Amino acid sequence: MTKQIRHHVAALFLLLPVASALMVVPGTVMAQPAAPELRSLQVATDDGLRAGADLQFTVEGTPRGKVQLRVAGVPRAIVLQETERGVYTGSYTVRRQDRLNEGSAVRATLKVRNRTITSNYTLPANIGDRNVVAAPPPGLKIDRFSVAPIDRMEPGAELRFTLNGAPGGRADFDIPGVIDNVPMREVSPGVYEGAYTIRRMDNLAPSRPTVATLRVGDRTVSSTLTQPLIADAKPPVIRHVSPRDGETVPRSAATSVSGTFDDVGGVGVDPKSVRIVIAGRDVTSASQVTPQFFTYRADLPTGRYPVEVTARDLVGNGMRQNWTFNIASQVNAAPTTVQLQVTSHANHATVDRGAVVVRGRTVPGAVVDVKVNAVGTLVGAFGLNQELLSQRVQADGNGDFSFSFTSQIPLPGTRYEVTMNAERGGMAPTETQLVLFQK
Repeated sequence: MTKQIRHHVAALFLLLPVASALMVVPGTVMAQPAAPELRSLQVATDDGLRAGADLQFTVEGTPRGKVQLRVAGVPRAIVLQETERGVYTGSYTVRRQDRLNEGSAVRATLKVRNRTITSNYTLPANIGDRNVVAAPPPGLKIDRFSVAPIDRMEPGAELRFTLNGAPGGRADFDIPGVIDNVPMREVSPGVYEGAYTIRRMDNLAPSRPTVATLRVGDRTVSSTLTQPLIADAKPPVIRHVSPRDGETVPRSAATSVSGTFDDVGGVGVDPKSVRIVIAGRDVTSASQVTPQFFTYRADLPTGRYPVEVTARDLVGNGMRQNWTFNIASQVNAAPTTVQLQVTSHANHATVDRGAVVVRGRTVPGAVVDVKVNAVGTLVGAFGLNQELLSQRVQADGNGDFSFSFTSQIPLPGTRYEVTMNAERGGMAPTETQLVLFQK
């Protein structure tokens, strides 16, 4: 077999989307470090895209950073090293199982300190045939993409966007999952404006990413909005704490201390800001913390337990909540109180679409009054709060009971607040709450 002569090919890719690095905090103007820049990406190959070919990548951009490439059809990231100031290089050997094609997408990410920019490229159609050299036209960039924040995320509210960039182009914006290709009008040279009115059925969260695209000739550049869509001045709150303030619970091998974060209409809780202190000890690292809830489980001895939870939302609004509960031995539990336990779900569990069946146990023959509310964190659907179930069920001879509910529009992140109150003649009633989240 005659060995083919390997050809050297160098291709300079056209820069496509560029992520915006503008951070806006309502009511505050803060100086930010200069945004990192990705100026070009080059690739050289000694044998096209065939198995065994060596691909040499070169990226030019802001110095003293870290560069990573994701190439469609290649299962792992390609890391580039800064070999000279602002020049990053790295190589990859094409494997037989790779699915590289002419036109495959390449995603480059440059991180400089705490700032990150991502740009998209495509492999040219003739990468294995001849040299291709193309330079991006000067000035093709988006200087700023911003929104005039609204007070509430509700149907009828208008989102107004502004793009500053190269003049004489065509601009539009996308809200992924909501609306695409909304045109923006050039109101003055290099200044484009566009608007969108929120509809009732929109699946739109305050932190939903919005992408603007600017086209000049056959070239395109994009920018992602980094500021929230709403002017959030209200701090989050904590609801459905367990154990409740002043409650005495029997000692168990895994006492659960939990609560639900509520920032409906806001930008959401930053889980990294959450701090949980129980009886003077910081237990945050041993807790499960999400933007929706927190849970701490431990074998706690009998005694009194003060709890303090602090958190901030994504724009810095802070909150603090304190309460106290007690742990007593099992023998000290009052025998005249109706016992009530959920056996089917842990608090703050996630549920699949369709009917949700909740099972529990109480004293035989007790009646349990059940209420289920759906609380939406997104615009539209059932609004902010909808009652799904109000029902009375009776426990059987073993104390077992069950009920079910179904959300008409089960949007991801929807919170289901389940309240159960158990009663039986001659005994003190007991109320418990269960919080579930829609997947």
